[in-house]
Amino acid sequence: MPVSSNSNPTPTPMTPYSFFSERRRKCDIPAAGSSCVYCSARRLDCNRKDLSVSKGSSILEEAPRTVSLPEKCTLPDEPLCTELVELYFDYVHDKFHSLFHRPSLLEDIRRGATPEILIYGILALSARFSNHSSFAETDPRDRGKGYAKRCEQLLNLNDVTLTTIQVCVLLGAIAIVDGNAASETIYYSIACRIAQLLDLPNCDAPNRVEKEVNTRVWWTLCMIDVWSSTGVRLPRLMIPQPNIPLPMNEATFLSMTRAQGFTVLVSKDRASSLLAQMVLLNRILSEINDFNIKAANTTLTEEYKTKTISTLSANLSTWLKNLPEHMHDTPSNLQSYASQGQGQLFVTLYLGYYHYGQMLFYRFLHEDVRGYTPRTHFYAQQCKEHAVRLCEIIYRSEELPGCDVLYSMVGHVLVIASTVQIHTLLFGDEGSVVRARARLEKNFVILTKLRALWPTLDICMERLQAFHRACRSSVDTSFCMDGWMVRFLVEFANPISDKEGGVKRPWALEEIGIC
Repeated sequence: MPVSSNSNPTPTPMTPYSFFSERRRKCDIPAAGSSCVYCSARRLDCNRKDLSVSKGSSILEEAPRTVSLPEKCTLPDEPLCTELVELYFDYVHDKFHSLFHRPSLLEDIRRGATPEILIYGILALSARFSNHSSFAETDPRDRGKGYAKRCEQLLNLNDVTLTTIQVCVLLGAIAIVDGNAASETIYYSIACRIAQLLDLPNCDAPNRVEKEVNTRVWWTLCMIDVWSSTGVRLPRLMIPQPNIPLPMNEATFLSMTRAQGFTVLVSKDRASSLLAQMVLLNRILSEINDFNIKAANTTLTEEYKTKTISTLSANLSTWLKNLPEHMHDTPSNLQSYASQGQGQLFVTLYLGYYHYGQMLFYRFLHEDVRGYTPRTHFYAQQCKEHAVRLCEIIYRSEELPGCDVLYSMVGHVLVIASTVQIHTLLFGDEGSVVRARARLEKNFVILTKLRALWPTLDICMERLQAFHRACRSSVDTSFCMDGWMVRFLVEFANPISDKEGGVKRPWALEEIGIC
């Protein structure tokens, strides 16, 4: 079955070569020969149903482990609480979402002026990163569960305020990192509706800091809506409004205080804001997702597909061309942003750009093998270039202090980039095969590290397994942009069944020449 994400033990150490022969764990199988409960509920083809139960073993031995939670979770003391909030800003905020003004929130926490519900939601996401001795005996993936439960208990949907929006976004993030896409979209939908009811970006605010927070939360919801709605195949809720200003420059925003009121002069040019650039990129992602889904579900003319892909490709190129020089993806620029405390946000921006490119051009991997034309070969190479650059910026981020990206979505985009490396292994020349093999091994190490933090990485690993089984079944069709492939690319939090006709037995990386 696809790995359950509700409660998971610490991932066992693995190597790239043992991954695909690892047994799927935590399956609740009601009777020998039947599908597990997880797969039955989701109408998935379970590859555990044919396994025999050896003598002396019990199905109960593989039942999900329950995490013991205190009856009422309480907040830690002020020093630890502040440490965990700092970790949230270091590893989660502005990567998952942008909800707060860091200096103001930390000040409010020190004064005891922050609603407890917000702190519980923040700690539920950040406790996994802590080295504090109080967490030493607790699996990093379980540390936030008590805080998350308390946050849920305190939620009051009659409180139609910014705080409730922020809480719902936090709870949505908590849900998705546990692999619960349904709860995620419900929480995000509530946040979107409250923001629309309040007309959040146009709300009166007592100072420029809070006005900018409203703007950033609004744009956060717009970006989340593209990812989340596509992931569950539901219509988007946030309709773009051209009159809403983009977020301001991060350095300017963080240097402001609420006490300054509206006295701070802010440039109307928002091009230097990393978050603003993410918003602009996200609009292109929305169009890419719409096109891929439409192309998989309906018969489009070649003329329409050619024109649309050309337009979307030009949009990506124009975005890159319009960037200020200091925002280009270069080692010196990454170093510069790292020195300002914005290195992770810079990396996150380019993870988006490279991922959207590999999403747009992915279909040409299949078309280039099926029949060479200059156009298909060019776009296939573009897909490979985006995937390589995505891998490389993650590698560089790990080498530079303050740049490492450890949020869960890194796992999804890295899985997609890894499948592009598999294409090179299968169809590339000798030199490119060597480089692709090295990237796959590095990617596996990174995915394993992320898996120790986020339960949803179990699903990422399962999806990679499913893709490998598709390759093993039919190399000729495994990269075809059909409905299965679109689900693989966009439904990042959902397990995926084997492609029709896929083999059901596990197989190892050795079988595609990795070792």
